[in-house]
Amino acid sequence: MMKYEVAVVGGGVAGLTAAIYAAKAGKRTIVIEKQDRLGGRAVSNKKKGAYFNLGGHALYHGDALATFRELGLRLQGNQPSIDGYGIWKGKLLTMPMGIKSLLATPLLTWKGKMELASWLVKLGKLDTHRYDQISLRDWIEGHLHDPMVRNLFYALLRTASYVAAPDMQAAGPVLQQLQHSLQGVLYLDRGWGAVIDELREMAAEHGVKMLTSSKVVAIEHRDGAVQHVRCEDDTRVEAKHIVITAPPAVAHRLVPNAESTALHAWREQAIEITAACLDVALRRLPRPKQQFVYGIDQTVFLSNQSRAAYLSDDGAQVISVIKYQGEDTNPDTDLRDLEQTLDLVQPGWRDELVAKQYLPRITVCHDFLHMGRQHQPGPAVPEIAGLYVAGEWASHGELLVDAATASAKRAVQYLLSREETEGKPQYAHRDIV
Repeated sequence: MMKYEVAVVGGGVAGLTAAIYAAKAGKRTIVIEKQDRLGGRAVSNKKKGAYFNLGGHALYHGDALATFRELGLRLQGNQPSIDGYGIWKGKLLTMPMGIKSLLATPLLTWKGKMELASWLVKLGKLDTHRYDQISLRDWIEGHLHDPMVRNLFYALLRTASYVAAPDMQAAGPVLQQLQHSLQGVLYLDRGWGAVIDELREMAAEHGVKMLTSSKVVAIEHRDGAVQHVRCEDDTRVEAKHIVITAPPAVAHRLVPNAESTALHAWREQAIEITAACLDVALRRLPRPKQQFVYGIDQTVFLSNQSRAAYLSDDGAQVISVIKYQGEDTNPDTDLRDLEQTLDLVQPGWRDELVAKQYLPRITVCHDFLHMGRQHQPGPAVPEIAGLYVAGEWASHGELLVDAATASAKRAVQYLLSREETEGKPQYAHRDIV
């Protein structure tokens, strides 16, 4: 039996963030990770000198960027140009992303251009929380008039959130994410694995113990309070506070009698979002100008991340192509769609291929802000003292990695405030005479 003040189950972005903030607050902390390396879906794979993320990754101007900067991470990389194209009826057409491209694009009539220009100005000051309780489709159909402007907003908001479910998705959070994206995004040198390396180093500097290749099988509790974490090899970690950064279904499975806790409601309301991703490293680009492409009438997106970040040791161009998925998926069909997107944008790409990675169904998020959501998950599991949840699914309005870092900090703040409250002396009530 090992004893710690804080045990974090899961060593991805949320887990490492929670561990660092707990350790910085003076808590003896351990991270328990089932894989042999930390990072979760933020790891990077190196193939033939090219760095591949697990699907498309971009760092927005949101909570994660602010958190990483607060922690002092180097975040080496650059902001790409937003000049790009849209796929409409099988053709590549200039996407209206700025004044020049707005005037030049054949996608819009003059009236449509004026409406889009007006909205691009208004978006920066829009109070997005007013639309937290309506669907994205209701917002678009109720606020935008030109049919093509509506199509463009569907494409922009789908890409900002990685979700293709406008009837289910709450409008407010994704509109806020679009606000963040319009400030520019950051592509990271050597992929997101570089962020994990820095978080791991920082955690170690603050004394966090990292236990990898150790699968948690149960989080034991008694009399309404957590007791310890039990691993598959029968390792046990006793802790006053346990932060679970696993998906809602896994968290539910790990906690005995979870049916009588909020974990059950959180699992039942969760809707997983997935994507098919094809990453390729090319010796050169057959069409150098065509590096950033939105699908307008297709749920695809293409970006050459090498245009802003160091992602290859030998100068290869690393392109990520994504297909946002719904409930019905077919790996062969999705791969064909992704390859056809590359055929359109970079014809002859197969002749330049150095390495590739195909992920037929990778989780984007285990839950998101949707119209069927009844409960905000976390940070605390109210029925079990000392048990908390964090991760991109434990969102209170943030999306993707912003939800991971924000929920991790919420969990730590909650456990610290609980300790502070417990530490205060309790005085019996008496009347003042």
